[in-house]
Amino acid sequence: MKKMLCPQCKIAAMYVKNEAGERRLVYVTSEGEVVPKKEEEALEGFDLNEVFCLGCSWHGNPKRLVKY
Repeated sequence: MKKMLCPQCKIAAMYVKNEAGERRLVYVTSEGEVVPKKEEEALEGFDLNEVFCLGCSWHGNPKRLVKY
């Protein structure tokens, strides 16, 4: 699986949040699919339209990530 990268700091590690403010670690595939880092975790209830970079302050739509 090829992972998309943060356009600012070029790392693949992202997270998403739900309404309670809980975080779930994710990656975004080259097809634009948001997938959990741990396969056994579900993303139900999490906002998949905004991802947050673990390496810098960037956040935004997963479509704005870059390929490496």
